[in-house]
Amino acid sequence: MQNKGLVISLAVVITLLCFYYLSFTFVSYNVQRKAVAAATDASGNIDINKKQAYLDSVWTTPVYNLLGAEFTYKEVKDSELSLGLDLQGGMHVTLEVSPADIIKGLSGNNQDSSFVNALRVASKQQKTSRESYSTLFFRAYRQANPDKRLASIFANSSTRDKIATNDDDDKVISVVNSEIESAIDRSFTILSNRLDQFGTSQPNIQRLPGTGRIQVEIPGADNPQRVRKLLQGVARLEFWDVIEPNTLNTQLLAINDVLVKEQKAAKTAVGADDKTGTETSASGDDLSSLLGDSTKTATAADSAAAQRGLDSLQNLANVSPLFALSSPPGAFRYALKDTAKINDIFRRHDIRNLLPRTVGVFWANKPDKIGNDESLELFFLDIGRDGKSRLTGEVITDARGDLDEYARHAVSMKMNAKGTRTWAKWTAEAASKSPKGRIAITLDNTVYSAPSVNGEIPNGNSQISGNFTDVEAKDLANVLKAGSLPAPTKIVEESSVGPTLGAESIRNGILSIIVGFLIIIFFMMVVYNTSGWVADLAVILNLIFLLGVLASLNAALTLPGIAGILLSLAIAVDANVLINERVKEDLNAGKSLEASIRAGYKGAFSAIIDSNVTTFIKGLVLLAFGSGLIYGFALNLIIGIVCSFFTSVFFTRVIFEYYTRRGKKISFSRSWSKTLFRSINIDFIGNRKIYYTISGAIVVAGIAMIAVKGFNYGVDFKGGRTYIVGFEKSISAPDLRNALEASFEEAPEVKTFGGSTKYKITTSYLVDDDSDEATVKAEQQLEKGLAKLTDNKSEVLSFYKVGPTIANDIKVSAVWSLLVAVVLMFLYILIRFRKWQFALGTVVSLFHTVLVVLSLFVLLEPIMPFTMEIDQAFVAAILTVIGYSINDSVVVFDRVREFLSLKKSSESTSIVVNNALNDTLSRTLITGMSTLFVLVILFLFGGETIKGFTFAMLIGVLIGTYSSLCIGTPVLVDFSPEEKQAEPKPVAA
Repeated sequence: MQNKGLVISLAVVITLLCFYYLSFTFVSYNVQRKAVAAATDASGNIDINKKQAYLDSVWTTPVYNLLGAEFTYKEVKDSELSLGLDLQGGMHVTLEVSPADIIKGLSGNNQDSSFVNALRVASKQQKTSRESYSTLFFRAYRQANPDKRLASIFANSSTRDKIATNDDDDKVISVVNSEIESAIDRSFTILSNRLDQFGTSQPNIQRLPGTGRIQVEIPGADNPQRVRKLLQGVARLEFWDVIEPNTLNTQLLAINDVLVKEQKAAKTAVGADDKTGTETSASGDDLSSLLGDSTKTATAADSAAAQRGLDSLQNLANVSPLFALSSPPGAFRYALKDTAKINDIFRRHDIRNLLPRTVGVFWANKPDKIGNDESLELFFLDIGRDGKSRLTGEVITDARGDLDEYARHAVSMKMNAKGTRTWAKWTAEAASKSPKGRIAITLDNTVYSAPSVNGEIPNGNSQISGNFTDVEAKDLANVLKAGSLPAPTKIVEESSVGPTLGAESIRNGILSIIVGFLIIIFFMMVVYNTSGWVADLAVILNLIFLLGVLASLNAALTLPGIAGILLSLAIAVDANVLINERVKEDLNAGKSLEASIRAGYKGAFSAIIDSNVTTFIKGLVLLAFGSGLIYGFALNLIIGIVCSFFTSVFFTRVIFEYYTRRGKKISFSRSWSKTLFRSINIDFIGNRKIYYTISGAIVVAGIAMIAVKGFNYGVDFKGGRTYIVGFEKSISAPDLRNALEASFEEAPEVKTFGGSTKYKITTSYLVDDDSDEATVKAEQQLEKGLAKLTDNKSEVLSFYKVGPTIANDIKVSAVWSLLVAVVLMFLYILIRFRKWQFALGTVVSLFHTVLVVLSLFVLLEPIMPFTMEIDQAFVAAILTVIGYSINDSVVVFDRVREFLSLKKSSESTSIVVNNALNDTLSRTLITGMSTLFVLVILFLFGGETIKGFTFAMLIGVLIGTYSSLCIGTPVLVDFSPEEKQAEPKPVAA
């Protein structure tokens, strides 16, 4: 093998990098463990607030030193392999920015009957259509008003500079679509700013491409109503006068004196207890030290020192013409780690009483970096006696990123008539002050900008310049523009997992990984002897690579993700089985060990490439069409495929060649496994009619069952609400269903969820209502029904809600993902094998696998003690099974192609193909067994959340193996030209 040095170097470098990234996960876990210890009382109860306070206190503090480089807890969290919501608990929310309200706003809330009716039609059609809302609206309006121009609706005062009365429809449509997209961007910016308040909870927010939806994940969130209010409340953009800190010297010094006295008293108390006379610093809050004062007593000299401390923090103004962002005299900046102390100080009633009632304390939204330290500026704003600002975001009609006269990034904004008048008067007042007055722009109570005003601004056009990047200027423009157009959001999908269920999922997930991993290791060692140990080493390295890559991507580990990891390990085992079986064949044929290893890798390479590529294609389709947990499964599977190819094909080869060059013996089997499954001879081709009949009967029975009762769709395919409820005592499903029937106005679907004390409750109650009120009402009705069970305490462990619109989108995406996967795999097989019969056999095998699995799922659903629903997880399982089936078909067809290339003119194609199937049967059965072992472990220990998913894969692997041997290959023979007709007979391999 060439480039052995490169392979070894890559293995070493990648391993070191993986350990580097995984180290952050261990450090983060250690900090979390300390936080739990600090928040646990003597009776073992954990105070969540204390735990969060501990984490907040170390958020910007170095907690990890690696080779001289220090990392704060925030930086550690950014680089760790985190846990998904299903493992640690939290909330997942998908918000949809309402395009109907945006269109209404652009029309000036037009009440024209045809306009209102077009909105109504578009809203109704959107529930079953994948087209955008605006497309549906414009089509409905044009159909009802073919001779009426759209400009007559949208040309008004709010769109004066964008749409004219004589603009054609295409121009109007373009502007409306642009404004809808802009509104979504502004909503995203506002939500991102709000979610920063969650600090160490590491909220994640992203736009879903091609939709008007925003996906939010908040780990650890345990107050759904607060989160809903945070995400759906209207953003508050306000303008305030800035009170310069040096005008509050008297008040700040008074505050300083109070805190100095407290510190002195604390030091005295500590000194009295210190027998050695050594002074110990007090741990109490001390504003004087933060302001630069190091006084020990509260004398007049100390006050002067405090004043000098205040003066030392002053920065000279850097005033630019007209309207500039500056660092004014008296600006206070504090290290991020100290901001919590400052907040605590100003929350104290005795401290607040020392400040005028009209003074509000605010922080800047963005820290400044001075050297290696980050600091946040503290502002004092004039909030008046009523706490109402003179201007709000409603007066902003437009804002955009721009450049100032010094070519620095800036933001230009325009106000409406009312805002222009107020702004002119206000800026004139600010400019007349000495020094020049400043006006702060706040969003959700954080200061985005506090520019100095150099003169009156009479036309409502202003510019904010400062230390912005291009992206920051655009974000600020979005924030300023937020009040110009109503863009309310509604929650179309929501799920929450409580910490109890999350902890249970962690145990199940870890247990399934450990047991599944150990079984794979043990299986390879038992079957393949020395080469099994080499394969085990490759599998271990594969797992390290996979986890390291996930950590470097800051990915979240979920239960389906764990399934993806175990499946990728099974794929790695399959590659090693292919190689080892090929080597065994050559060794049994009498070749030398070195020659057998070379031939084994060469013979297995094409099959490994084909199987990995087809599985990779399936993973890409899942990435493209999947979301949430399914996306995590696909990501882990794809990374695992790449890692397994490197470790199985290159790493093991280096080890084998290292040993053979030194003359050391390597065993590829044990005495009992040397000819394992090689004496089996089955007439697959001759019995094909029997197989066709059995499969046809199962499919027909499944279709009949579907026609009678339909599919048992999951809530993500039909819309509705699902609750996982735990009970203190056992309860029967009928009793629970009866208790809830009156509350939900119909009997909900009730199924056990891992035992008689835990149930999954699904209801379509208020399914068409996406409002918060409907969600709250549904929760109240659930509580009302559960309250009837007076002697059985209950707890909602998780909640999942899907609106009808997104349910339809998920269903359509699932169908497309299946079709796209099949088409892409068909094309690959057609190109790879260059015969349409191979591609046809593959596709028939795939469709057979899907239909039989679907039929068995429907037929077995009534008798199984766990939930078996057709949902996103089932689609992921089907795609996984398709991948496995095609992987198996590729390996089988690779051997069939090899045998056909050596076919003699006197031989029948049927006999040659039958011999090929029996020849590869050893590999097929061993790989199938190893995969089934893993899936059985997942099924037994993976938990109820993925039980239906793993069961579908379990029966899918069995059917997939059966399909490739008994359906796909016989179809290949049936459509192949026969050169010599003969009755096929099994021939020994």
